[in-house]
Amino acid sequence: MESRAEEVTDAAASVPPDAAASAPRLTRPRACMATGVSAGLAAHLGWPVWIVRTAFVVTSLASGAGLLLYLWLWVFTPWAPGEERPTRRAPVAWLLLVGGTVLLVISMATAGAVTPSTYDGLGPWMLVTLGGVVLTVSAGMWATFIDRPDPERGPRNELAIRIVATTLLAMTALLVVLGPAAHWFPVPAFVAALAAVIGIALVYVPTLIASWRDLTAERTKRIREEQRSEIAAHLHDSVLQTLALIQNRAGATSEVARIARAQERELRDWLFAGDTPADSDLGTDLRDFGAALEIDYAVTVDVVVVGESRERASGEMAAAAREAMLNAARHAGGEVSVYVESTPESVEVFVRDRGPGFALADVPGDRLGVRESIIGRMRRAGGSGEVRPGVGGVGTEVRLRFPAAERVEGNRG
Repeated sequence: MESRAEEVTDAAASVPPDAAASAPRLTRPRACMATGVSAGLAAHLGWPVWIVRTAFVVTSLASGAGLLLYLWLWVFTPWAPGEERPTRRAPVAWLLLVGGTVLLVISMATAGAVTPSTYDGLGPWMLVTLGGVVLTVSAGMWATFIDRPDPERGPRNELAIRIVATTLLAMTALLVVLGPAAHWFPVPAFVAALAAVIGIALVYVPTLIASWRDLTAERTKRIREEQRSEIAAHLHDSVLQTLALIQNRAGATSEVARIARAQERELRDWLFAGDTPADSDLGTDLRDFGAALEIDYAVTVDVVVVGESRERASGEMAAAAREAMLNAARHAGGEVSVYVESTPESVEVFVRDRGPGFALADVPGDRLGVRESIIGRMRRAGGSGEVRPGVGGVGTEVRLRFPAAERVEGNRG
């Protein structure tokens, strides 16, 4: 007996102390059936999802305990980490609307057959009517607050739900008021019709709330834009002009001018950070890279973009252009000009410096920066690259070109 107890003790001691903490955090998956509560709880407990769902249904029969627990978990359990919007496979709003339709059709049919002898059945009839109103209103609220941001449903689904719910509730109110129920039992009929009318109003309340939120967010954004414009105007008249004056007085390639130019770029980026798209294009990427080069090297980089830039910053063209700019800043210094021209036929980038220049044939074979990182990269991607002397034989010019027909395949990497 003692040896058996020692074995149990040894087995318990061999379990890692953090084994109990190895269970995944309780979160709701972003791709779920309806709310993600059952799937998240099943993953947290390590149970099959169908067991958790069955447990919620069975415990809901015990005075609604399972339903209350489900709602509590739905409110307080966060979504799993991620950037994508939650998506739901089940059309919950339509299911709620179908349930409300069944109950309201039963209510309307019963109201049309009311006689003085059916007084004892008014209690169940009122419950059926109110239940149908609640389900219909719940369908409208779900469509507005939950389905509307869902990319697979959206405003059209919300509009369809709202139209069907309004029609159903209006028919219920009219049939109850104009039917025999209003003649034999006016007070219950009035209560049922009033509930249907209130239901119509409640169907539109979520839409009004959503519109109010959009208007408030737009107003807040507009106020912030106005404040930012005022700050930008003030800084442009004072700090930015002072930085520009420092650059002109100190010389384009001096240390003071480079620091002033870097501070000017940072200040402009801070002022207009919201104007730059998250998925940067080629011109934006090269401007940012040029600003970084000005901090590390004694160089001034000017980037000019002509035409609509369709090239992404993650493509091979951008990588080759950055390598050419780095070589110009590292070996030539001074002023570097970057010219980006986008046409329907091609995208071209010219990187020009005013350094001593060089001939590609004179570069040792073991130095592969220009041959492989620029020319070779463009050739492998389906474009072309060449290095030639600058205008008048001064400096160096790197020309990169991507034909439009090959750009899509060349930029897959």
